[in-house]
Amino acid sequence: MKVETLLPVGKLDPGLRQVSMRLDLAKVPDMAREVEELGYDGLVSGETKNDPFLPLALAASTTSRLRLTTAVAIAFPRSPTVTAMMAWDLQAMSRGRFVLGLGSQVKGHIQRRYGMSWAPPLPRLREYIGAVRAVWNCWQNRVPLDFGGKYYNLSLMVPLFDPGPIEHPNIPIQVAAVNTGMCRLAGELCQGIRPHPICTPKYIAEVMMPAVKEGVRKAGRQLDGFDVVPSPLVAAAPTKALLEERVRDVRARVAFYASTRSYRAVFEHHGWGALVDELHRYSVEKRWEEMPERISDEVLDTIAVIGTYDEIASKLKQRYGAVATRIEFGIPLQTAADREALTAIIRELHR
Repeated sequence: MKVETLLPVGKLDPGLRQVSMRLDLAKVPDMAREVEELGYDGLVSGETKNDPFLPLALAASTTSRLRLTTAVAIAFPRSPTVTAMMAWDLQAMSRGRFVLGLGSQVKGHIQRRYGMSWAPPLPRLREYIGAVRAVWNCWQNRVPLDFGGKYYNLSLMVPLFDPGPIEHPNIPIQVAAVNTGMCRLAGELCQGIRPHPICTPKYIAEVMMPAVKEGVRKAGRQLDGFDVVPSPLVAAAPTKALLEERVRDVRARVAFYASTRSYRAVFEHHGWGALVDELHRYSVEKRWEEMPERISDEVLDTIAVIGTYDEIASKLKQRYGAVATRIEFGIPLQTAADREALTAIIRELHR
């Protein structure tokens, strides 16, 4: 199994329970070099407190083999042409190592954080992917830009704004997915899915992959080379005593996700639909501190992977070996011993 990690590598935000940290972009080239030295196969950049593309450009300058993926860039606030250009530059700079990971985001964020109009995400993302590929086709194959749809209409590309062909034009596209519609879309049009951390192996195998295969059949494609890249919630530590604190953090994360109705399908598949209703009510009432108490050990152990450093690789392989082609995973690096442990874990996951 190949292994990817999310920037910032090996860091925890101690006061915020693993809420994502803002990257110090000046340190990204060194971070990326360290990721490659640790034995990782890929580096992932998300869109939380930094632009998702810029860290990968910096990483491309100091690495030679890491796959570089946006996981994920939010599609709809960006013009398809803008996204196409960013991807084209990163693919050229990395000499063919870039993967465009796209996500749709929920209505509240699209309207109130990005100030964009809302539209049903599934048909819009389908069109968005087609528009991005139409731009790439224009540049690579020297054909007129001609894409028409309900949401995007592209018909102008003048020489001043045309970067021309590149050596590795076939840029893979992956999409973030939870529900079956997005999985079918990925199977039909994309090269992979990135299940949300809340998606269990059971849900991936029994709900997501059948939907992916429907899309594959519809398009008359093959599933060969299609990536499934979970990023499971992991609590890992060198000792059982230190593991308890990490478990508390992960329990809080599970509670937060369980309060989000967009992820209800996962919980319902396990018979926990009522938990989503309860925790959504808690979140509306801002009863944040009470929410982790509502996550039972059964729920926690089903969703999260928990173990000491010498256990965690085998547990990840046992859980995800049958459903994942790659896995996104990391542990906080606070000591030289942590670094050695992570190197050993990655080596074990590769076996």
